[in-house]
Amino acid sequence: MPTYTVHAPPMRDGDNAADPERFAFVRDGFHFWAFVLAPFWLLAHRLWLALIGYIVVTSLISGVFYWVGATATLEFLGSLALALLVGFEAATLRRWTLTRRGWKMLGFVVGDNAETAERRFYAAWTKTAPTASAAAMPAPARAAPVRHAPSTGNDVIGLFPEPGA
Repeated sequence: MPTYTVHAPPMRDGDNAADPERFAFVRDGFHFWAFVLAPFWLLAHRLWLALIGYIVVTSLISGVFYWVGATATLEFLGSLALALLVGFEAATLRRWTLTRRGWKMLGFVVGDNAETAERRFYAAWTKTAPTASAAAMPAPARAAPVRHAPSTGNDVIGLFPEPGA
């Protein structure tokens, strides 16, 4: 099942709480349209810096291939590798842009599609404090479908109980 990250927008002037209708759900995984039509996908999602980076990298790769005198097959493979990279990292680019714009990540949710993920997130989110405002509302309870953001980095996963052991 796909995993979605949930992001809350920054506060607008005069607001004392974030509007839950403006929350963004970003699906993790491969994005086919970002793979096939990367510049248009980046434009559609308003990822301006990522688009500029894509254009620069594409130009550099084309220039290097021209300068080296690479075959058409090698140029195709280079373009395919870049397209695959954009397809796999599209969600990361969206999350990076949202963070840069001041959006706050609220947590993770798992669902078959975006609608199911939204239902699960809002069900867990409203159970914690149904009358509290979105800004004052604590993080959702640790229900089965909702996963919270990663820890601070001090936790150890593996065979050793303490970092550095």
